Amino acid sequence: MTYDVLIIGGGAAGLSAAITLSRARRRVLVVDGGRPRNAPADGVHNYLGREGTPPLELMAIGRGEVEHYGGEVVDGTVVAITGTSGAFSATLDSGATVTARRVVVATGLRDELPELPGLADRWGRDVIHCPYCHGWEVRDRVIGILGTGPAALHQAMLFRQWTDHVVLFEHRLPSIAEEQRALLTARGVRIVSGEVTGLVVRDDAIVGATVNGETVAIDALTVAPRAHARVDFLASLGLVPVVDEMGSQLEHDAMGRTAVAGIRVAGSAGDVKAQVVVSAADGLLVAAALNAELIEEEFQSALAKD
Repeated sequence: MTYDVLIIGGGAAGLSAAITLSRARRRVLVVDGGRPRNAPADGVHNYLGREGTPPLELMAIGRGEVEHYGGEVVDGTVVAITGTSGAFSATLDSGATVTARRVVVATGLRDELPELPGLADRWGRDVIHCPYCHGWEVRDRVIGILGTGPAALHQAMLFRQWTDHVVLFEHRLPSIAEEQRALLTARGVRIVSGEVTGLVVRDDAIVGATVNGETVAIDALTVAPRAHARVDFLASLGLVPVVDEMGSQLEHDAMGRTAVAGIRVAGSAGDVKAQVVVSAADGLLVAAALNAELIEEEFQSALAKD
């Protein structure tokens, strides 16, 4: 069977697109590897009506909704894709192949974290990056900011909204301008010179960071990872992400169209800044635009046969 739409990735964007298209009576298949970027987090935040829902629970709810409307969801990953608009063929890690008229890429991102012993093990728990995702959970606590680039200065200013206790570790920052230093100090941000060489963890919680051989007490550490779209399988079509200081993402227009006809992108694979609720909304937008494209194609085909 040839599906109308193959959706690669079953996170917020992919499942939202799948629900929209299934309700439009399209033959839809979602292929998902089951490893969402936000899996370590305790819950999804700023998602109206689903505030605090554990990420994997939200995905399970979404899968059920897709299947309720006749869409299909399978576990697996797409390793390669060939063909052209109207006749794409995707190869899964199981060796199976799937054919589809159109493809929506909703594979999300992978995070490139700073190199620091023990940091990756705490990611999404008490090693965090976004105050809107995690700020409430660490409010009024001592929040460390790891200085790996200019984003750290912005993070220090942002997190100061959630707590009076912000510690900026200069770490590998090339320098802090005197004007910026004065601004941070005026709001009570403590600036610690020297490189962070490790984290101190006690009872499965960060209690400090090691700098110059001493422990600076913190309750959470903020980092600025680079985020990369999970789209290696598109290389066979000549579709590669663009890279900048924030990471990499697929270029697309307002309706998710990429440089390859018939391939659209939804969610954070096309926007590294997109939070979960934004990705879900984007999935709806892209799906509606794609359905309109298919409708136009079907009317034109009927006219040609008349």
